[in-house]
Amino acid sequence: MGIIVRLLITAVVAFGLTKFLTGVHFDSFSTAIIFAIVLGILNVVVKPILQLFGLPFTILTLGFFALVINTIVILMAEYFVDGMQIDGFWWAFIFSIALSFITWLLNSVFASGEK
Repeated sequence: MGIIVRLLITAVVAFGLTKFLTGVHFDSFSTAIIFAIVLGILNVVVKPILQLFGLPFTILTLGFFALVINTIVILMAEYFVDGMQIDGFWWAFIFSIALSFITWLLNSVFASGEK
């Protein structure tokens, strides 16, 4: 049940961010749900590989490159999801930071009782 709550939180936050970030667009809320599912799969499958290969850059940049890896994963999710558009790398970068922070905050509030 916890994974469903996390996916819904991610979808709601992603869809809500489109109201503030003019460079990120979803056709509908169902597209945001699909985005959350695809993002979850990419975070499990692709992100660890990118982190492994990007480890030297992450160390050299004192962790900043991890934000770039998050942005790359967001852009990959956008590629796979029809009905979603991001207007460039910097919009994806801002979206990635905002999505990560807000979902972390909400997951700590709503999903904290589940273990």
